Amino acid sequence: MVFVADTDPARLDRAWIWRMLSSEVYWHRWRSREQIEQQIDGAWRVVGVYDDVSGAQVGFARAVSDGVNDAYLADVVVDPSARGAGAGKLLVRTMIDEGPGAEFRWTLFTADAHELYRQFGFDTPDASAMVRPGSRQVRES
Repeated sequence: MVFVADTDPARLDRAWIWRMLSSEVYWHRWRSREQIEQQIDGAWRVVGVYDDVSGAQVGFARAVSDGVNDAYLADVVVDPSARGAGAGKLLVRTMIDEGPGAEFRWTLFTADAHELYRQFGFDTPDASAMVRPGSRQVRES
């Protein structure tokens, strides 16, 4: 497969995103479709990854940022059919290294794919990081 990344929100296949985030991921599955739509619409930046031949969406990520220094990477998801074929690397590289936040401090919470994220400079936080989990995160654990 050959993939192409695009940052145009209008190109996103929102039905695919809803399907992936409501059934294929382990995080925040309590969200309604309307809440996911709200998060997409309010994102600082979104990236979609697509099969270059069919145009089908195979990857998605969104970011929240102050636009100056800090950004949070969220909802990184790759279709099972495209995993291990470079779609995830393209997705994260486009979001982190090839956009307006390339010099930002990025934050990410994930229970998997740590090796992928380490390739882009993510590491275990040091003593300067503190997190206050939301009440839904405590219940999801």
